[in-house]
Amino acid sequence: MILDVKQAFVLKGQIQLPASKSYSIRAFFVGIRGGFSGINVSDCEDATVAKNVSQALKAGEKVFHVDESGTSLRFLLPLLPFHTSHAIIKGKGTIIGRPNHHLCETLRRQGMDIHGTGAKESVPIIYKGGALKSGTIKIDGTLSSQFISALLIALAQLKNDSCLLITGKEIVSADYIVMTNQILAKAGVHIQQLSPRRYLIKGNQEFKGLKNFMVPSDYGLAAFPMAAASLLSSNIVLKGNLKDDLIQSDGHILEFLKKMGVVFKKTKSSISIQGPFNLKGGIFSLRNCPDLLPIMAVLALFAKGQTKFVNVVHARVKESDRISDVRSELLRVGADVKETSTTLIITPKGFYKTDKLLDSHHDHRLAMAWTVLGMKIGCRIKGIESCRKSYPNFVKDMKLLGLRGH
Repeated sequence: MILDVKQAFVLKGQIQLPASKSYSIRAFFVGIRGGFSGINVSDCEDATVAKNVSQALKAGEKVFHVDESGTSLRFLLPLLPFHTSHAIIKGKGTIIGRPNHHLCETLRRQGMDIHGTGAKESVPIIYKGGALKSGTIKIDGTLSSQFISALLIALAQLKNDSCLLITGKEIVSADYIVMTNQILAKAGVHIQQLSPRRYLIKGNQEFKGLKNFMVPSDYGLAAFPMAAASLLSSNIVLKGNLKDDLIQSDGHILEFLKKMGVVFKKTKSSISIQGPFNLKGGIFSLRNCPDLLPIMAVLALFAKGQTKFVNVVHARVKESDRISDVRSELLRVGADVKETSTTLIITPKGFYKTDKLLDSHHDHRLAMAWTVLGMKIGCRIKGIESCRKSYPNFVKDMKLLGLRGH
């Protein structure tokens, strides 16, 4: 589906921010471990997949469909021995080809007979039996923090204690590990972090449920209307659960926007912003928040001075290659964009081509970023339906604020 976005001149009004996709998924997988959990969750496709997969797991089913949800896939794998003797995990679209070899290798070392497809051990993945054993467990943290979170959820219910050691050159998206630990703590499960790379997980812990858990609003999704308001004449209010008692990796968008010169007012229940602003470029590390790269790249097009995004190599193994695909699409509008294996560099220009067709590459964050770009210069977006993965009402909400598109 193609969305034709015309230049917008004024944004005004208010919308309700969606619940966090990442916390919703964690709440489902932690909630099924035991106790009562009442959760106000996101209604996006990935959260729905997590709900369906976690319920199927609890029911002891043998075939699991994770669709395009990488988080549900990774969280599911180490939990399989608790519920079934064998299983096959299937997926579709952007999940095909995404790497799981680090996690599968660790699970095999710990006693599970599990193998994925190809060198990256992508879906379909087949589990033929074997239990998950406790002890000293090593996992490479260079590709995804989801592998680490998945193990932390599973290891707490083993009979004996475990020590999880994170190997590899660096640990990416570390804030997501903190998110997992915070959800576990709410369920009565405690993980002791001995160092940045060592976790002690006491065995035989009881999951007591999340009770009535209010999922916080999603800062990663708030980034898109905030970016639009920063670029255009605007007076908007974003309503939601913004108490900040739970960490969000994409909460870095607030400090990034401030660094670029954006002024906004934030309370526990709203973000108010009146634009536009004269944006400033700079150097931004996205080690802990690679999902912000597409929308930050759009902002960088209109900043004063060059912008360099560093520590983003793991953005290459998301729903798309978010370094090369962002670059290739921005080149279509005449942007000055360069990439290395680990960086994306944008030098702003005074003029960009309008009404170009930009491909989302079936990546929800690219689709939403190109929508914001279209509101500034006008463009057409291929694959806008991919927004359903994290923000089903994105286009509708943006129209409430002033998006002109059809």
